[in-house]
Amino acid sequence: MKLLLITAITEFENDMKNILVKSGAKSFTYHTVQGFKNEKTSNALENWFASSYSETESLLFTVFVSAENSVQILEKIREFNGKQETLSKIHIALVALEQQF
Repeated sequence: MKLLLITAITEFENDMKNILVKSGAKSFTYHTVQGFKNEKTSNALENWFASSYSETESLLFTVFVSAENSVQILEKIREFNGKQETLSKIHIALVALEQQF
């Protein structure tokens, strides 16, 4: 079992939902978050919230999936990001769960 933490700008909401559903995610949660980074020297390409100087309305998805499904989700996000012409991308952190109840 894997825990995925995914951030995306609100404009990518429907795309992200489609990626999760088509990759076999049975359920997930998401909510609005305000992304902020106060580093004037940061590289905008490395910033998860796409802006170094201001707040950005983003979404945080929390997803519990099998290892197999996590691979599919990672591949679909990589493909989606490769097609984007904007600086903003979908970002994902994958956490392996040792125990679950």
